[in-house]
Amino acid sequence: MVVHRDALEHNVATMAGFARDHGLELAPHAKTHLSPEIAERQLAAGAWGLTVATPRQAETVRGFGVGRVMVANQVVDPAGLAWAAAELERDPAFEFLSFADSTAGIDILARHAGARPFRVLAELGHEGGRAGCRTLEELLEVVAYAQATPGVELAGVAGYEGGLATAAEVRKYLDSLQEAVEHVRVRTPILSVGGSQWFDVIGRELAGARARILLRSGAYVTHDDGFYRERTPFNRIGGELRPALEVWAHVLSTPEPGIAIVGMGKRDAPYDEGLPIPRRGGVTIVKMQDQHTVVRAEGLKPGDLLAFGISHPCTAFDKWRVLPLVDRDYRVVGAIHTYF
Repeated sequence: MVVHRDALEHNVATMAGFARDHGLELAPHAKTHLSPEIAERQLAAGAWGLTVATPRQAETVRGFGVGRVMVANQVVDPAGLAWAAAELERDPAFEFLSFADSTAGIDILARHAGARPFRVLAELGHEGGRAGCRTLEELLEVVAYAQATPGVELAGVAGYEGGLATAAEVRKYLDSLQEAVEHVRVRTPILSVGGSQWFDVIGRELAGARARILLRSGAYVTHDDGFYRERTPFNRIGGELRPALEVWAHVLSTPEPGIAIVGMGKRDAPYDEGLPIPRRGGVTIVKMQDQHTVVRAEGLKPGDLLAFGISHPCTAFDKWRVLPLVDRDYRVVGAIHTYF
């Protein structure tokens, strides 16, 4: 798998510009890449900090030198909380945020807090979604409990709109998040939303929100030729993201007429949100196995090289420890390291 430098840098600049133009701050979700080289580019482009999914990922990006980390999740792991408390005490400038959607979660944070309190965002979910309080009333109970609990400091509200199917559903959900922020009695509250499918709606709907908006999009950074190509907001607004990941593999065998076995499998490319996309016309993927992909095509022979775009970058980087960074002529101009 290679990373195209021009596409990567274009995507970083494009999303940084989108956030800036819409009065948002970008906290890119680093679970996509967990790469210091990509993180450095995102921060240099003006990112607030980085978002992660787990305490271990938080520790990893902290090792990259990141000064602000948001765990977009409920943190209940004692070891992870012990690390976070120690890091907050070690470095007074370090900022650490996490989510909470229950009083039980607040109690866990409080038991592990150190000299500095854990700053939390009360999470509002939606029916059929992931975590998060399902009603405003439930959220306000968590808000009040957090504000009354030593060792915990309420910083604002968070949500995730990426699982919603329509713009109308997203607008309704964002209205609920804004209503929730109105009930949070903190100075300059944070409102954090995430995802790479609806940031255009977020930019419009939250323009007048009385909060600091942190956008947690992550997949944009390398985009793709499948899942996000079909769903990117840039299909609805001006601008574009460019696919930056590409897998190259040899044809290993042509055991039957019109059938070829390619040396790329599930260990090499993502398959959870669509199979890889052949760059060569007339090539169709039949199925993927651990180390092989069966394709239907005419005229292939052992030793031929085939290129594939990928679908869903968030399950691509973790399959590789080092990826060549290439220019438009496929000259290697650097390396992208990952730390999953």
